[in-house]
Parts: sequence; C-alpha cells; structure tokens
Amino acid sequence: MLSTTAPHPEASYAWNRRAALHAENIGLDFVMSMAKWRGFGGTTDHWGRSLESMTMMSALAEATTRVKIWATLHANVHNPAIAAKMLTTLQDVSGGRAGMNIVNGSYAGEFEQFGIWDPELSHEDRYRMTELWTEAVRRLWTEPSVTMHTPYFDLVDCESRPHPASRPTLISAGKSEDARRFQARYADGAFLAAESLDEMRTLSADVHARAKANGRVCKTYSMLTVVQDETDELAAKKVKEWGAGLDREALAHMRRTWGVPADQARAWAEGADGEAAFQTAYVAGSARTVTEHIEYIVREAELDGLMLIFPEYDEDMLLFGETVLPALRARDEVAA
Repeated sequence: MLSTTAPHPEASYAWNRRAALHAENIGLDFVMSMAKWRGFGGTTDHWGRSLESMTMMSALAEATTRVKIWATLHANVHNPAIAAKMLTTLQDVSGGRAGMNIVNGSYAGEFEQFGIWDPELSHEDRYRMTELWTEAVRRLWTEPSVTMHTPYFDLVDCESRPHPASRPTLISAGKSEDARRFQARYADGAFLAAESLDEMRTLSADVHARAKANGRVCKTYSMLTVVQDETDELAAKKVKEWGAGLDREALAHMRRTWGVPADQARAWAEGADGEAAFQTAYVAGSARTVTEHIEYIVREAELDGLMLIFPEYDEDMLLFGETVLPALRARDEVAA
C-alpha cells in the first residue's frame, strides 16, 4: 500500500512462502506474483524491493501441492523462446499448476534503466508485439521447431523441448480495447479494473462475448483488497489510519510514469484522499459485510472470480479463511 502507516509485506522468500501456504491451506485457487523492476520511491520506497517472479514461483511450486502457481513475464523483456522454456519448466515442477501472467510494459522507467524501452512503440504496437510473442510461445510449446520474423523478434528453426504435458494457463490484465482483444484471443483469464460496477459489468461481458466469438472461454477477474475486522467500525478505523499515511510523493511519481505531466501528477497527488493508498477497490468490514460485498460484486459485475489482496497476509488471510470463505461456499452450495 502507498502509505507510511499501513502494513508492508517483506520482499523475502520466507514471507512469500508463508503467504502461499496460507492460500493453499484455506483453499484459495491461485497465487500470483507481479514482475517489478523498479519502484516508485517516496517515503515508503513503494515497490522498491521485490523478488523476481519466475524464480520465486518455481520455489513456491515445490513448496505447495494444490494451489495454482501464476508467474508474471514481460513480453518486452524476455525472448519468447526463453519464456516458453521457463514456463515448461514451471509446469513440470508444479505438476501442471503453472500459469503465465503476460504483460507488455507500461512503466517506462522500469525499462529505460535497462536500455530496452522503445518510446516509438505506441500502445497498439506493444499489444501487436505481445500477440506475436504469445503466438510464438504457444507454437514453441507444440511444434518441433518455429521460424518467425517479426518487427520485434526473430526465431529461426527455433526448438524448445520438451513440450509441456499440458498448456500453462495464460493470464492478462488491462481494460483497453487492445487489452480486451488480446484477452479474448489468447488468455484464459482477464484481470479487469473499472471506476464503477456498471463499467466492470460492461468490460466483463465484452471479454466473455469476444472470447465466445473466437470459440474460446476467458474468465474475468477483478482485484479486491480485503480489510476485515470483528466489526465494520474497527475495519473502517484501519482504512482511516492507513489512508492518513498516504505517500503522495510515490503517488505522484507513479502517475508521471504513466505519462502524466509532472505538474499535473503532483497536483493530483496533493489533492488525493486516503483511499488512493489502496490503489485497488477494497471492502472494509466484518466477516458478514465482506461476504455480502464479494457475493454482490461477483454476481452484479458478471465476474468469474476475484484476485484478493490482504494488507496483513498472516493475520487477514487466515481470518478470511476461517470466516468468509466458509460462508461464501455455503451460499454457493445453496445456489447450486
């Protein structure tokens, strides 16, 4: 969270392993890690410390037995032949539980430090590159050899064996026209963000319809931060306390990386309220409130699921598993 008064997870394997085991033990479906190469500074050094996604998720695949293991790869960083081999290995290590969250780079500062950011590529160009990259990866998983010449990479009689016994799950986040077209054509799961429930419903229905038109199924998810306590009042108190420490410097820097002029980004950050510390939609309340909210938004927005974020994983995830998940499952059984 973008806050000096909020909990801050450790950038350590021990911490991530513990969180993954919590997720597995309470019966969540998947764990996913982002790929982050540079943070946003500020008082909190927001995301300044992070672990490399593929390496960590490979270790978590060995530490777990049931939960799906989804790693993140940047199409503009990894050659598709490297990515194909890495995911085949993760699929083998995990016993068929691997997934790849495909991103194509949106924060220029992450890649300028490597010297690989191409400012001439438009948003549409980056998605065209990602489509070709994904096609290459999928072909390398199934064909004896692949030759492809593109404006972004070249493969010449490229081999990648062994092939995965089953294709890893493909995930992609984004809500733009380009993103939704890509999700419908290539992804098994789409992570969507919206400003309202109505917009989320529209986006989810659009991805579902586009995928169906392509003869495919793409599930839709939204991100949700869970702030849970014994009562709604105690949960609201946490939100207020964490919001009070909003890191406006990091928030402004984040906006600048999105291409917002520095003066506008600074003015926006100075005027932002404490909720900006969350960076995602959130629900705050008792177990009953959290249960009802989750059931409502999944149903009303026509989502297939949620990617949950917990401010305090050791405490919050276990509490969620003891109270909210059983209630949601009971309601699912009644509905079924």
